[in-house]
Amino acid sequence: MTRATTVRAVLAAAVLLVSVLIALTMSPRLGLDLQGGTRMVLQAKDSDTAKADRESTDRTLEVLRKRIDSLGVTEPTLTRSGEDRIIVELPDVQDPRKAADVIGRTAQLSFHAVQGPGTPGGEGLTLPDEQDRTLALGPAALSGAGVKEASAAFDAQQGAGWSVSLDFHKDAGRDWTRLTGEAACHPVQDERRRVAIVLDKQVISSPQVSPTVACNTGLPSGSTQITGSFSADEARELALLIQGGALPVPVEIVEQRTVGPTLGAAAIDASARAALIGAAATALFITLVYRLFGALAAVALGAYGVISYAALVALGVTLTLPGLAGFVLAIGMAVDANVLVFERAREEHALRPGKSLRTSLTAGFRHAWSAVADSNVTTLIAAGLLFFLGSGPVKGFGVTLGIGVLASMFSALVIARALTETAARSRFVSDYRGVNGIASPGRVRTWIARRDPQLMRSPRRWLLVSTVLIAVAVTGILVRGVNLGVEFTGGRLVEYATSRPVDVDSARTALAGAGFGEAEVTTAGAGDISVRTGNLDNDGEHALRAALAVEGGETTKVRDELIGPSLGDELRRNALIALAIAVLVQLGYLAIRFRWTFAVASVGALVHDVIILVGAFAWLGRTVDGIFLAALLTVIGYSVNDSVVVFDRVRELWAKARKEPLSAVANRAVLQTVPRTVNTGMGALFILVALAVLGGDSLADFALALLIGIVVGTYSSVMTAVPAALLLERGSKAPPPARAPRRKPGAGQRDPLDNGARV
Repeated sequence: MTRATTVRAVLAAAVLLVSVLIALTMSPRLGLDLQGGTRMVLQAKDSDTAKADRESTDRTLEVLRKRIDSLGVTEPTLTRSGEDRIIVELPDVQDPRKAADVIGRTAQLSFHAVQGPGTPGGEGLTLPDEQDRTLALGPAALSGAGVKEASAAFDAQQGAGWSVSLDFHKDAGRDWTRLTGEAACHPVQDERRRVAIVLDKQVISSPQVSPTVACNTGLPSGSTQITGSFSADEARELALLIQGGALPVPVEIVEQRTVGPTLGAAAIDASARAALIGAAATALFITLVYRLFGALAAVALGAYGVISYAALVALGVTLTLPGLAGFVLAIGMAVDANVLVFERAREEHALRPGKSLRTSLTAGFRHAWSAVADSNVTTLIAAGLLFFLGSGPVKGFGVTLGIGVLASMFSALVIARALTETAARSRFVSDYRGVNGIASPGRVRTWIARRDPQLMRSPRRWLLVSTVLIAVAVTGILVRGVNLGVEFTGGRLVEYATSRPVDVDSARTALAGAGFGEAEVTTAGAGDISVRTGNLDNDGEHALRAALAVEGGETTKVRDELIGPSLGDELRRNALIALAIAVLVQLGYLAIRFRWTFAVASVGALVHDVIILVGAFAWLGRTVDGIFLAALLTVIGYSVNDSVVVFDRVRELWAKARKEPLSAVANRAVLQTVPRTVNTGMGALFILVALAVLGGDSLADFALALLIGIVVGTYSSVMTAVPAALLLERGSKAPPPARAPRRKPGAGQRDPLDNGARV
C-alpha cells in the first residue's frame, strides 16, 4: 500500500469514526414542519415616534421574547431576519390564535390619567373602559417600557383574591408616583381618581387609586398592586400584557405557518423509507454495473450518508422537510463522482490494456478530477443561491444540499479511492475482468462503439426539437396559466382532516353557507380537505373550521399557511431575482472555466430546462411555490453539472486534435460521456422515484419537479448545449484550446507502482 493510499485510509477511518460517534450521541434539530408547531414572520413598521431599523427591531424582539416566554411555550425561537423582520417559531403550538393575539398587540402600552366621563367621538383621547363606559383620558404619563416586572398573585390571607403586582424602573417609577398622586387628589367616587392602562387603543384596566393614598403622595413604584374581582386567567392575562411592555415599533404578521405533528412524523417516516429503498436500489445498480468496484463505491455511499448526517447534526442545522428531501436526493447524486472515475478508468484500460488495473484506476481519478470539481462547484453555487435567496424551509434545503455535495466528494475521492486502490492491488481482482468491473468496457459503451452514431452531424435538427419542446411549454403557460401557491400570491391555505368523509361539493356548500363562498376547496392527501382563501385572520379560520366540522365531524388542522399580500409580492419578485442571479452566476463561472461559446450554450440549455419544467407544471396544474423554486434551482445546478462533464471532454479532445472538425470532436466527446450520463441519471432517478412514490403528498410535487428536470436536463446537456455550442463556434474566431504540456518522465506525479526507491 502506497503512502498516499495509507493517508486516505487513515483519514477516512478517522472521519467515519467521529461521524458515527456524533450520529449515536447527538439528535438532529427538527424544523417545525417536521416536529409540528407554528412559525410566524413579523414585519416591523415605522411609527410616529420611531423608525423600523435594525436597532428598534432588536428591541422589539426582546419585548416579544418576554411576551412569548409568558405563554409557557417549550423552547421558542426568535430571530431577526434582515433589518426589520422577526421570525418566531413556536413548537407544538397548533392553535396560533392566542399567540398571535398576544404578539399582535402592537401599539404602545401606556398609562393615562382619567379626566372624567367622556363622550364617544369627543375631543382628545376617549376610550371605553372594562364596563364599556367612555372615559376621557389625558396624555400618556409613562409607557410600558418603564415596567420592570408584572406578576399575578393570589392573596388568601387578606381575602383580596387575585391581584397584579407592578414594579417600575427608576425614572418610570417617579412618573407612576406622580400620576397616582395627582389622581389621589380627587374624591373617592370621582372618575378622575382612576388610572387607565391602555394597550392597542383599548383600556385593559382602569383601577382606582386607593382611598388610603394621600393627595400628591402617590403610590410607591416597587410595591403597587392592582386589585379587583379578577379570575386567575384574567389576572395572568393582565400581568402578561403589562409585562410584555411596549413594542418600540408596531409589527404585522406577514407570514404564518402551522403544521400538525402527525404530518411531520409521517413525512419523516416516508422520507426514511424513500431513502432506504432508493439508496438500496442505487447501490444495487452501481454494483451490477461496476461489479466489485461498484460494491466498494456502495460502501462509500453508506459512509457518505453517515458523514453528511453527522455534519448536519454537529453544525446544528435545522432539518426541514425540503432539507430532508435534499439529504435523500444527495445520496443519489453522490454516485456521480464515482461513476465519472470508473468510466474514465474503463477508457484508460481499454486504450492501454497492457497497463495494470491500478494504473488505469489512478489515471481515471486524475483525468476525472476537473469534471468532478467543476460539476460539484456548479451544484454548490445552486445550493448557495438557495441559502442566500431562499426563505424558511428552502434555506434548509440549500444547506443540506451543500453539505451533501462536500460529503459526496470526500466519499468518492477519499473513501472510495482508498477502498478501490487497496482492492486493485489484489492479483485475483486484477486478473478476472468479471470481478473488478473496470477491465471490461461495459454494455452501454460497447453498444455505442459498435453503432458509432453521428449525433452531431446536423446540430440544427436537435435545436429544432428543443424549440418545439419550448413552444409546447410556453403554450401551457399561456393557455393553462401557472398555478402560483399562496407563498407567491398571498392568502391562506389550510388543510383539514375530518373524522367523517366529506366530498368537495359538500364542503364547498357548508363553507358557502358560513360566509366563505369564495373559498377554493379541493382534496388533499388521503381524503383531507384543502381550503384556499384570500386574507383570513385566525378568528376567521376558526369559524371556517367550525363550519367544516358540521359536515365532517371532528376536524383537525393538518397544515396552515398564511402569507400577507406584500410578502407574496416580495417572494414572487425574489424568485425571479434568484433565477436571474442563478443564470448569471453559472454563466460567469462557465465563461471563466471554459470558452464563452460553451458557457452561453450551457446557460441556453439551462433556460430551456427552466421553461420546460414550468410549462410541464402548468399543463399538469401543479402548484408552483417555494418548494418548487428549490427544485428548479437544483435542476439548474444538475443541468449545468451535466453540461460541464460533456464540455470538459470536448475541451480535452479538441486540444489533442486541433485540426479535426469540431463537430466530429464533439460527437466523440458526447459518445464517450453517455455511459456516465446514463449511470449517474439512473442513480438520481432511483431516489426520486422512491421519493415520489413513498414520500407522501408533502414531497410528491418536489420529487416530480426534480424527475422532470433531471430527465430534461440530461437531454438538453447533450442535445441542446452541444449543438448550440457548435453553431456559436462557427461564428467565433477564437482558436481551439491549447494542448496541455506533456510531463517529462520522472517529473510531477510518479507512477503509482513506483515506490520511489533508487539504487
